[in-house]
Amino acid sequence: MDFSFMRDTFLQLITGVPLTLNLAFTSVAFGAVLAMLLALMRISRIRILDIIARAYVFVFRGTPLLVQIFLIYYGLGQFRPTLQEWGLWSFFREPYWCAILALTLNTAAYASEIFRGGLQAVPHQQVEAARACGMSGFLLFRRIVFPIAVRQALPAYGSEIILMVKATSLASIITMMEVTGLAAKLISQTFRAVEIFVVAGAIYLILNFVITRIIMAIEWWLSPHLRRPPSIEPKLEAAHV
Repeated sequence: MDFSFMRDTFLQLITGVPLTLNLAFTSVAFGAVLAMLLALMRISRIRILDIIARAYVFVFRGTPLLVQIFLIYYGLGQFRPTLQEWGLWSFFREPYWCAILALTLNTAAYASEIFRGGLQAVPHQQVEAARACGMSGFLLFRRIVFPIAVRQALPAYGSEIILMVKATSLASIITMMEVTGLAAKLISQTFRAVEIFVVAGAIYLILNFVITRIIMAIEWWLSPHLRRPPSIEPKLEAAHV
């Protein structure tokens, strides 16, 4: 391998990192809101809402993200006159917004099941204790249910965030010049696929390493009851002396 070429490739591919992170975190943010709505629909015990949420999750988890991107970017282009009439063509003609929409809809389907599991994992005894203290409705959800559900769901949701960072590579098929898009462009110019993809993989590995450490730090912060208490033996020995 030509390490000098790989160094130059790294400097070129690193310019695509801001767009990669932009796509990932924007879609995760929008997807989290939609996922929470879907999770609440699933546990609402209202049959029609439950059916709608189940159908949504079934469709977007059961079809490849690549197909979803193609359908949104290329498929909806066939309805250009209708979209222009509704004032939506300026949105769907942009690859960036089509990628954001596809990634958001996809991650919401997976995250909704994660959130639903977290909400259902809240101990019933703690909910009953909060109600006995006079909490109800939104206050109960904000003070008791939501914090516990977040702690329960965070490890699995952290994996979903990492998957979304890697999924942004599919945006390169609709002309988005993120890390993979730049890598494909360099390969077409140099025909040196191995070195370029090794560098691209290393960049994704570094990004996900940093993200996993941030998630672990948040998990540690949200779980004070799991932290090891400070040792009191040295203090007892000093007091004895």
